[in-house]
Amino acid sequence: MGGLAAKRRRRMWIWFSVTLVVLLVAGGGVLFALKPWTPEFRHGGLTIAQPPASAHPFPQVAPAPSNAPAPSTSGIAAALGSVVGNPDLGAFAGEVTDADGSSVLWSGEADKPMIPSSTAKILTTATALLEMPPDHRVTTRVVAGATPNELVLVGSGDPTLTAQPDGNGYYTNPGRLQDLVTQIRSAGAAADTIVVDTSAYSGPTMAPGWDPIDIGDGSIAPIEPVMIDGGRLDPLVEYSPRTATPALDTGRRLATELGLDPARVRIGAAAPGAREIAAVHSAPLRDRLHDMMVHSDNILAETIGREIAVMTGFDQSFTGAVAAVTAGLTKAGFDLTGMSMHDNSGLSTEDRVPPRLLNKVLSTAAKPSGSGVVQPTGTMAQPETDQLAVTLAPLLDDLPVAGSTGSLISRYVDRNREGAGWVRAKTGTLSVASALVGYVLDRDGRVLTFALMSNDRPPEVSRPALDAIAGTLRNCGCT
Repeated sequence: MGGLAAKRRRRMWIWFSVTLVVLLVAGGGVLFALKPWTPEFRHGGLTIAQPPASAHPFPQVAPAPSNAPAPSTSGIAAALGSVVGNPDLGAFAGEVTDADGSSVLWSGEADKPMIPSSTAKILTTATALLEMPPDHRVTTRVVAGATPNELVLVGSGDPTLTAQPDGNGYYTNPGRLQDLVTQIRSAGAAADTIVVDTSAYSGPTMAPGWDPIDIGDGSIAPIEPVMIDGGRLDPLVEYSPRTATPALDTGRRLATELGLDPARVRIGAAAPGAREIAAVHSAPLRDRLHDMMVHSDNILAETIGREIAVMTGFDQSFTGAVAAVTAGLTKAGFDLTGMSMHDNSGLSTEDRVPPRLLNKVLSTAAKPSGSGVVQPTGTMAQPETDQLAVTLAPLLDDLPVAGSTGSLISRYVDRNREGAGWVRAKTGTLSVASALVGYVLDRDGRVLTFALMSNDRPPEVSRPALDAIAGTLRNCGCT
């Protein structure tokens, strides 16, 4: 009984202590009773401040003014004189255009074929915008195998599939391997063997001018039609070492998730008309293009090149994808004289593109999409639309921002800061080549496009010199 009474007393004391807290204010002799359901009790006797007033954003982004004064060729030449002569540029070629007037303001060997490095992705992006709808997706499927104990993983060209437990892989809104697993189990498809069908792609998995060392260095993986997180061994790290067998590794991971022996995974082919068991889709093309351009992703560039190829009747190979891009740009009216490509990413040291072509694509995308026509009565007619400009305009939003995003995040920070936030450009970097292709709003509010290409200098030397040119264009009131 004594023990039970003691327990009751302890319960009463605990209840009493959490029901009534008495605070003695020093010197005042005032007692405050705080009840457990009051906010003060829950916050240790502290009062709760009123929420701050709502903040109202005031957007400062506005279209470039249509009446900004046009720079003169002499003004641009005077401004660029010292920076384009910098010996750190090595073999240099470039071009600058007034996007509003479509006139070339400065040119230096603009027809000379140069190593484009990753600025070649501009050509891939432009062709994708011209040839495919922005919501186009790629599907990865699992179908029934030739025997009851087999499942076939059929790759169609999506390298963004992820096996991350939360579904958030390296790429934006990727298809999830776990969704394939769930669908397979729901279908009751029992098997002990996974076959990986890579027949969608043909030809070599590495392009001419690629160095196998770049697999371990994290720039590329052999181009196969199914991968997990672009073949990265560390799925969320941009320049993680890549696997040399991305499709086979994807099949092994699928087997592991299904509780199967990964040793029972092999390369093979699905039977024609095989019954579909599971399927997942990539993110829309618009998202994949953005990831490709901002992060200069070589894997995406090559697989999107093949996506263009299959949409336009070419083989899904390096040669077929290059032919598809060439055909698409030619059909759009671009002069491809001097262009010689071996891939769609620009990783090949054998690629050549003149700055004139890259600048023409950018200046077309930046061209005002319509202009009012004055009628004899003085009223304005409906704008005449430049459909090519409208189609290519999304390319501008896929470019990194100086000092802020993607491959320009660490540039225009310590040097050439006048261009930070104003320059938007695709970068290109190889051991002996650097390039910068994009646009900038000059000091008077005029949109200028540029293609700046340096060969025969290491990037740590040439990149600051290229940045200085674009920064000078930003700071130029060159009327």
